This record gives sequence, C-alpha cells and structure tokens, in this order.
Amino acid sequence: MPKAHLDHAFVTAAVCKPGQNKTDYYDLTVTGFVLECRRSGGRTYYLRYADAAGRQKQYKIGRVEDVTFAAAKKHAQRLRSEVVMGGDPGAAKADAKAIPLYRDLAAMHLADAKLNLKSYATMEACMRNHLLPKWGKVRLTDITNRGVSQWLAEKRAAGSSPATVERMRMVLGRSYVLGQRWEVPGTDKNPTRGIARKPLCNSREIFIDTAQAARLRKAVAASQNPQLQHIVGLLLLTGARVRELLDARWENVDVDRQSWLIPTSKTGKPRWVPLSKAAIGIIEALPRFKNCPWLVPNPDTMKPYVSIKHSWQTARKVAELPGLRIHDLRHSAASFMVNSGVDLFAVGKVLGHASYQSTQRYAHLANETLLQAVESCAAKQSAA
Repeated sequence: MPKAHLDHAFVTAAVCKPGQNKTDYYDLTVTGFVLECRRSGGRTYYLRYADAAGRQKQYKIGRVEDVTFAAAKKHAQRLRSEVVMGGDPGAAKADAKAIPLYRDLAAMHLADAKLNLKSYATMEACMRNHLLPKWGKVRLTDITNRGVSQWLAEKRAAGSSPATVERMRMVLGRSYVLGQRWEVPGTDKNPTRGIARKPLCNSREIFIDTAQAARLRKAVAASQNPQLQHIVGLLLLTGARVRELLDARWENVDVDRQSWLIPTSKTGKPRWVPLSKAAIGIIEALPRFKNCPWLVPNPDTMKPYVSIKHSWQTARKVAELPGLRIHDLRHSAASFMVNSGVDLFAVGKVLGHASYQSTQRYAHLANETLLQAVESCAAKQSAA
C-alpha cells in the first residue's frame, strides 16, 4: 500500500496506477487517512481504522471534487481522535442512516389506526394532505420542535382552521408516541411536545324549536328519499348519532320493552336507547324488506346508506333551515329533553355520553325550566 505525504498538490496529480482497478495512497501524517484513486477517474477520501473489537472499518469523508483537501484532512484528524478515544465513527454514521423517514413511521401508524381507530378516514386524510407532503422524506431525528412549531404557524397563517392545525399536531405527535412504543429508532424525542397552542372553541351547536321541528318534519315527508322522514323522526326522538341509526338492525330493537340496543357506540361500549311511544310508532310504520336485517336501509341497495347528504340538504333548504346539520338533531333532542324538565344526568344516559362533562354543554338550556321553577316559587309566596 503506497504511502505519501498527502497535500493539495499531490491530490491534484494523483491517479490510479496502470493495471489496477484502484490505488490507495495512505497519508504519512494522519494514520488511516487515505486517498482512493479509481481507474474510472474517481477519487475519494477515507479514514480507515480498527474498531474496539479489532475489525477493520472505513469511513467515507467525501469525493475530491466535493471536499477540499484541507477540510478532508481536518475531518480525518477529528475522526482519528475519536477512534483513539474508543469511538467508532462508522457505527455512528450507520446508526444515523438507520433512522427511518417519517413516511415509514406514518405507514406503521396508519396500519395500526386502520385496525383500532374509528375516525381512520379523518386521520388518513390529515396524513395524506398535510403531514406526508411536508415531512414524509425527512428523517425522524431531523423533525425538530422548532421546525414543527414554525410549520404549524405557517399553516394557520395560510388559512387552516385552528382545529385542523391542532389535528396535524396531534397526529404527528401520536406517530412518535407509537414509534417509541414500538422502539423505532429516532422517536425518543417527540417534536410536538411543548408546542404552545391556543385553546379551541369549535362548539357550533344549533337547537331547533318545536315550530322549526314541525317545518323539518313536513319537508322530509316530501323528500324523494322515502326513508328520510323516518331517519329524521327517530333522530329527533332518540338523540342517536346518525351513523348509529343508519347501521341499526331489526334484531336489536325490542318494541315490547321500548328499547334499542346499539352494540358498539362511539365510546366503544354497547348501550341501550329508550324508545318513546312516538319512536315506537315510527318503527312500527317502517317498511320491511325480505331478508334485509337493516332498520332503515337504502331501498335501492338493501344496505345501510353510506350518506344521506343530498336529500338532507334539499330538505333543510325547504324547511328554511339552511345551516342545520344532521348532527344538530342530536343536540335538538337534548334541548327538548332539558327544557321539558329532564335532569342532565338522565339526558346524558339517553345520549350515551361517557362522562357527565359531555352533557354539561346543555346546562344553559335548562334556563327555561329554572325560570318556571322560580316563578312557581314566587307565585306560591304571593298566594300565601
């Protein structure tokens, strides 16, 4: 192995020796510092060394055309010092290369979410539209707290809603939480941790009154969707979620006991929904289809509706309730119960809330009932 006093002039003139595929020139001053000259004309700087176990390794410093000789030698000296102190620069470099890109972790996250997350479609859209375009090709250790914070701020400035920006933060942070659980290299530091975020106020709850409910019932009765009137009627009377009703089966409805079993609710637990006589009346009037297990199926497919969006939008326009969402029927059912004097605990049980805090959003609706109570109190005292 030829040895030489490597300097800029030597490197400029150095070539591969005739008859060889490559020629290595070892520096006389820095142990292991090598200039590799190949027959193809390529030339590269390396540091060759023995690790703690005595195994021969090499660390690529860079090509001659990419790194100046002075920079290459200085780097070689630093690496040599690391080796003398018991380090292994090649292993550190290999570890860095072993850090996955975010898209690899995202694929693992999506696979897990598809099995365990009910809102998979929402999370997948967040990944596809926001996270992967920005971070997909970035190594996990290169995604920093500062970078994520700045990116989220840019998203807000570009017009993304606070809820959308918060979802981005949460999904990215969840990726790292799962990665740490699965011992994925590079996930020990979560870049979303500690990012300041403004409190969200996304509540947009509309409660219709009896007159509006009457207009809505009239509109859905005239809908081209024959099942819409039954669906809306039952949603207003039960406070169920629309997906719970669209997926309801006849086998889970007990008319005699006036109850409806929802095997898997949003909380992940089964729950019983009490059915009023008016709700039973709608159920008994529902069309029955041979060999069809669904309560309110699409008559064309004999399967649950994927969506009732178009017929719903037409009906709410006819009812002059353009801003009313189908989910607002659940809120309206709660408001009717509260303003009829039903206590919040009972309302929460009917709606299937996992906690009392979820029902507290309807506390202000009890004002009418409370006013009646104090008026009754005052009237009683006046009569005394």
